Amino acid sequence: MEEPVTPPACPWLPEVGELLGFDRTRRHGRTRGAEFYLDALQLAQELWLAGKPAQAILQLNKAWMADLPAEDPVLARFPPPYAALRWILEGSADGGRGFLGDPVRHFQHLASRMSGEDRERRAWRAWCCMHLSERVLAGRGMSRDGRQLVREGLWIPGRGRAIEALHRCGWAGEGDHAEAAFRPGF
Repeated sequence: MEEPVTPPACPWLPEVGELLGFDRTRRHGRTRGAEFYLDALQLAQELWLAGKPAQAILQLNKAWMADLPAEDPVLARFPPPYAALRWILEGSADGGRGFLGDPVRHFQHLASRMSGEDRERRAWRAWCCMHLSERVLAGRGMSRDGRQLVREGLWIPGRGRAIEALHRCGWAGEGDHAEAAFRPGF
């Protein structure tokens, strides 16, 4: 039996040295500042390298929950992780890097069921991520949840509208980072 090949580290995420553990972000309690953001990104990298792309994406979701000032210095080092999401999606689209799940449906459900603090901004992020997932995973059998659309009369905003909202209410430059993740050869 062949040993699984460790994927290359995501260049858009911080390096990890020590094993962090799944509960790494819990140590922050309700404080979701720069350290929380970095821990979520590092844990995403660890899970990606461990062959767990779906769980890595969940940590990116967590990073987007950070309560950062619009121009926090951590964002200059590690911008909002749209490029990291694209890297993970592209690297695992063929199914050879572990369980990916269906990111299109995941982000649709996340956006449409958002609650708590900062829900509007977080919902716009999830809509943008849903569109990015659709683009990267086109033709791979992943699709929107049509039953939810019909049952709830759900309206899905277009990619342009989601990016426009991120320009308006996201962290400094977030809309630009989201737009860049859609460009070929980003």
